[in-house]
Amino acid sequence: MQYRNDKYGNPISVLGYGCMRFTKKAGKIEFEKAEKEILAAYEAGVNYFDTAYIYGGSEEFLGEVFEKNGIRDKVKIATKLPHYLMKSREGVEKTFAEELRRLRTDYVDHYLMHMLTDVKTWDRLKALGVEEWIREKKESGAIRQIGFSYHGNSDMFCKLLDAYDWDFCMIQYNYLDEHSQAGKRGLQYAASKGIPVWIMEPLRGGRLVNNLPEKAKKLFAQHPSGRTPAEWAFRWLWNQPEVTCVLSGMNSLEMVQENVVNADGSQAGEFTEEDHALIAGVVEAINEKMKVGCTGCGYCMPCPKGVDIPGVFSAYNKCATDGKRRALMEYLWCTTLRKDATAASNCIGCGKCETHCPQQIEIRKELQNAKKELEGPVYKAAKKIVSVFLKY
Repeated sequence: MQYRNDKYGNPISVLGYGCMRFTKKAGKIEFEKAEKEILAAYEAGVNYFDTAYIYGGSEEFLGEVFEKNGIRDKVKIATKLPHYLMKSREGVEKTFAEELRRLRTDYVDHYLMHMLTDVKTWDRLKALGVEEWIREKKESGAIRQIGFSYHGNSDMFCKLLDAYDWDFCMIQYNYLDEHSQAGKRGLQYAASKGIPVWIMEPLRGGRLVNNLPEKAKKLFAQHPSGRTPAEWAFRWLWNQPEVTCVLSGMNSLEMVQENVVNADGSQAGEFTEEDHALIAGVVEAINEKMKVGCTGCGYCMPCPKGVDIPGVFSAYNKCATDGKRRALMEYLWCTTLRKDATAASNCIGCGKCETHCPQQIEIRKELQNAKKELEGPVYKAAKKIVSVFLKY
């Protein structure tokens, strides 16, 4: 297994284990099966295991596996604070104590603010006293490193990076999201500040393997390397030295073995011009299904009414590539799970954005289309629930 260093020079396996997608039966994790998969990854050199408070049964399962096999001190455990559920510092403390109990440990190696959405959300946590709480936990050794996971645009991601002295961060990033979400700009900005970056959704929930258009499949199949679509997606990430660790939600021994082999055989800077051209061709083939030809350049921003135009179009396009449910989830993450909503419905039709769009997109028209597609009854109900949680 190859390793890249964290902020303090500690080796982190380039392949991390995402612990949200274990095989379940009747709502419970199949212990023996998942344990074999975890141990196979561990024995191959994977030392980073990522879970969260809201991953049903995952923290308890990891705690039992690591205790049973006597390897707690040989691995890095990451889990997350569901900040959107927190109303007080006492609530933060109670939740963290429960996580330690579930994990059967007295410390967490990497602790994240789960799905931090914007600076105002972080300010709300600070008002609860979370900065002092973090300081105390780090001084006691109960938390070794602090970070946050993020879904949203690159501008807000960079502002969050500047808002606190983070030890690491986690973003959605893959060859299709190179210029959306935090994107390459966010990745490189984090690296410029010396903040290691962990990657989630390297395969977009498997869609860069299982939901590729035929044209993209043929491009991969015709390449003489014989690499699978999954291998190409992982290697594209590991090719970038700014990437520290790529998480994979592995739920079979075959998946573990394939990913381990790919991790062992990948190097930063290994991509040739032909490799980059292949990925560009695949992206183009996928984008042929897109609803809006937005490249995420951001020239249309800022919107006077706060609409996250690239974020809206990214979610809208996912209706065609990833399905309505996935698109709606991203739309909620990127435009609604924050103090000030940035949804398409904020648009007043001023047209300022269109004067700066190099793609000459009819932005006002497409925002209305996105609104009709994404802001239905489910969205409106979710928005009301979110507004309750985000109140000071």
